[in-house]
Amino acid sequence: MGMVIVLSLPLILFSVLVGFGCYLFGRAKGRQEVYATAQVFGAPAPPPGAPESNHTTTPPQTHFKHDNSANV
Repeated sequence: MGMVIVLSLPLILFSVLVGFGCYLFGRAKGRQEVYATAQVFGAPAPPPGAPESNHTTTPPQTHFKHDNSANV
């Protein structure tokens, strides 16, 4: 029984240490990536060569689901 504790306790501690290290490394890498490539939110740019339109587009029409009362 003593051999099981001697072998498993260092393995458990090593696994926890490796997991915590991977967590910290991934968090730092993710933060670095966010700062390097900032996202810009806004209206999408038209594709190159698209004709310019001066009028504003109307919002899409809402579609309603039929209740199938005509099929009765």
